[in-house]
Amino acid sequence: MGFADRVLLLPALRHAVVASMCFKVLLFPAYRSTDFEVHRNWLAITHSLPLREWYYEKTSEWTLDYPPFFAYFEWLLSQAAAYVDPQMLVISNLNYASTATVYFQRASVIASEIVLVYALQSYVKLSSPTAGNARPRAYAIAMSIYFSPGFLIVDSIHFQYNAMLFGILVFSLVMLQQGKTLQGATLFAVLLCFKHIFLYLAPAYFVYLLRNYCLDFGKFKTNGVLSVIQWRNCIILGFSVIGVALVAFGPFIYLQQIPQVLSRLFPFSRGLCHAYWAPNVWALYSATDRVLFAFFRRFFNSVAYAEDTSSATRGLVGVSSFNVLPDIAPRTTFLFTSFYQWICLIPLALKPTHDKFVSSLTLCGYASFLFGWHVHEKAILLVIMPFSFLALSDRRYLLPFYVLTVSGYISLFPLIFTSAEALIKYLYTFAWIFAFYNVFDDLAPVRTTRRVFLLDRLARLFLLGFIPLLIFVALYDRIPVLREMEFLRLMLMSTYCSFGIIGSFVGFSWLHLFT
Repeated sequence: MGFADRVLLLPALRHAVVASMCFKVLLFPAYRSTDFEVHRNWLAITHSLPLREWYYEKTSEWTLDYPPFFAYFEWLLSQAAAYVDPQMLVISNLNYASTATVYFQRASVIASEIVLVYALQSYVKLSSPTAGNARPRAYAIAMSIYFSPGFLIVDSIHFQYNAMLFGILVFSLVMLQQGKTLQGATLFAVLLCFKHIFLYLAPAYFVYLLRNYCLDFGKFKTNGVLSVIQWRNCIILGFSVIGVALVAFGPFIYLQQIPQVLSRLFPFSRGLCHAYWAPNVWALYSATDRVLFAFFRRFFNSVAYAEDTSSATRGLVGVSSFNVLPDIAPRTTFLFTSFYQWICLIPLALKPTHDKFVSSLTLCGYASFLFGWHVHEKAILLVIMPFSFLALSDRRYLLPFYVLTVSGYISLFPLIFTSAEALIKYLYTFAWIFAFYNVFDDLAPVRTTRRVFLLDRLARLFLLGFIPLLIFVALYDRIPVLREMEFLRLMLMSTYCSFGIIGSFVGFSWLHLFT
């Protein structure tokens, strides 16, 4: 393969990238969340202050709380930002948003997507153009990821850099699929030093690397227990991962600031639920608490259940107390998450194939999203992205994949609450759903075995239920009696999406564990 073949995008992907970028440029003036100011402030911190002050600066409430590689990335962007509008790099200029600043930051998101594009191109090239539908399936998966409504809503409008980060993850998976285990592991270590939320996927990487790279049970019968351990591979892998960590954290180790950095990365003082509940188990738990609270107050008028305005069930950040049900401690969420993750890793330990690894990776994402502490709704991308690579490997995966993506992407709608962007999020998301539903349904291989995912008709009925839900949410402000209960709208969206994501988790877990 020549240099040109490595650099130039595949034709279909090239056209998709150009069309997508043109569309996203039109969104430059669109709504932007507080995350826009978060990243502007990080540009200012990394450009204006010496490195030793980065993780101590707190002029803004949006302090630097990503790992060092992302801080270095912000520093690199700030070098270009200084030529565009130096005022955006002044720390005291809180909420600064000149036209030049907006355009620069929006453009940086689009430019960073090239990492995802190149990773998806590498994935498509792995497929055989002569093996049945292998190449069309790879194209379909790549396009579904690149055109993901999650990236449009969260990155291009709400404002983050998730496409770049998931591009690194895809690169890692491609390396592992090619048998380049060391490169894949090193890339994942790099990813962890960009954004630590990917630690939720680390158990699957640990088991896969242990079984495929560090252990060789084929030598057990002839040479004994010690021969099973591939010492050379263990040492090389260890030095590679530690080397990446030292490059990232080394300056802060030298400055003796690791405790301060870790306190920023893991702020357990935050509440169980984010301001807008992520659609998971704790959303259902919180909704149940609110219903019980309303019941006791309405029918018993008991002072024992006096409303606590700081209750976590009101959607506020930083607290986690409940009115009726027992409070949930961080330790509890950790135990639930770990328990379900390690269960799903048993099949991987017994059969360490690449497909089983991606399946375990998906379930690790599921477990962290459903049971984790202070989960953001955007974390559903940790589940959808790895699942995408499996959706066309077996037709039985399609229904849980549909339920997951529809529930997951619709759960992101409240992030964009302005009327000007409402039509964009609705049309784009439903166009994606209908387009890839048909494409995936045509390309998925037909199996002779029976479907394992239970209650198919009920799942389809559930998906149709989104239509009246979204109509009700759209008309919510026109109903006077509901205007004073703003959080009810969010609660309904979150709890309904929770049922879909939990249902897809159960169906996918069955396939992973018993087939």
